[in-house]
Amino acid sequence: MSRGAKPPGPPEEGCVAALNHDGEGVLRGTKTAFVPGALPGERIVFQRVRRHRQHDEGVLVDVLERSPSRVDPKCAHFGLCGGCAMQHLDPAAQLAAKQSELAESLSRIGRVEPERWLEPLAGPVWNYRRRARLGAKWVPKRERVLVGFRERQKPYVAALARCEVLAAPLDALITPLSELLTGLEARVSIPQIEAAVGDDGVLLVFRNLVEPGSADRAALLEFGRAHSVRICLQPGGLDSVTSLDGSSTTLEYHLPEEHLRFEFRPTDFVQVNGEVNRALVRRAIELLELEPEHRVLDLFCGLGNFTLPIARRVREVVGIEGEAGLVARARRNAELNELTHASFHVANLAEPEGGSSALVGRFDRILLDPPRAGAIEVLPRLVKLGATRMVYVSCHPGTLARDVGVLCSEHGYRLTAAGVVDMFPHTTHVESIAVLEVDQ
Repeated sequence: MSRGAKPPGPPEEGCVAALNHDGEGVLRGTKTAFVPGALPGERIVFQRVRRHRQHDEGVLVDVLERSPSRVDPKCAHFGLCGGCAMQHLDPAAQLAAKQSELAESLSRIGRVEPERWLEPLAGPVWNYRRRARLGAKWVPKRERVLVGFRERQKPYVAALARCEVLAAPLDALITPLSELLTGLEARVSIPQIEAAVGDDGVLLVFRNLVEPGSADRAALLEFGRAHSVRICLQPGGLDSVTSLDGSSTTLEYHLPEEHLRFEFRPTDFVQVNGEVNRALVRRAIELLELEPEHRVLDLFCGLGNFTLPIARRVREVVGIEGEAGLVARARRNAELNELTHASFHVANLAEPEGGSSALVGRFDRILLDPPRAGAIEVLPRLVKLGATRMVYVSCHPGTLARDVGVLCSEHGYRLTAAGVVDMFPHTTHVESIAVLEVDQ
């Protein structure tokens, strides 16, 4: 029996007080219990199945008093698949829970509160995800390859038939991909599939640990033709991605309001919710309050998602990104859109002097869109650049709160606005945006 695991305790009744960061119901009493599937305000029956020093893990047995925000999950695999944790909660209530988590993080970690709350940004809640990494695993007992996301809190690939959050046609390709891989000679040697939907098509990248034989290559190509998707192999690192039929290994997405198009590879980071990304770009531009004479810094710029819209409006914008491949794509995207006053630099901003050659002169505005670790290492240098306004796009409320707290308590900035962005409906992922200002 694994550590912390004991025979299930007797059934207990309790009232759910809140949701934790993993979307589990929190029951307080002599000892706190976390119960997946339980919602705030509900009276439930549960059993404790794993015990820890500070809390126990429970399983939901019955709902005695149902929350008015409870809905029936659309996905037949909800509860098994670890991709979604909140399909049983109304989307409006999901947003409210994420806003509460952001507010709590800002208050507890950053010791700050925004002067105003921004209206949440939301979009489609189904079939929104245009990029995903799917696991693939040959399971002899099932005599087939399982394709999909990991099981909830387990390392196994969940046995899925389809996925309701993947963008079409990926949503309906789970079963066909399973059947395809099951029939390949190399079925044990393909552990994952990078899947991406662009405005110009669909691309699947099969991570192959061995070179496929002629029969397997033919089967892959036929699958691509039958489902109107492009097929690539990835025998090594990211640079090893090659098309099976010689077609392009890039896709495009557009920002129509900006008259911009972006090339990206299926292994690149892009904001997965296309419609919400367009709304996020609009909001970031509005909050930056750009003027034609401004010089702007875009940190963690990726392939130029924010940089190029900014370039439409200012005399100069400088983008810095740690991944050389993304910087190459950003430069290519600037060329595609004939934007000559956007420059891009490769630098690891987590290093003490990373990006120093580009962090020179005065900047009027700064946009940050860091990874989950945040931007704490670069903050001391940013505050010396003269920007009176920063817009911070975050994928982790804890590191956002930490960084905002430092800027406000140590460097004289004010948190003038903040709000949530529903980039990943039905998951516990909290995307947010914040505005910081300092008096000249």
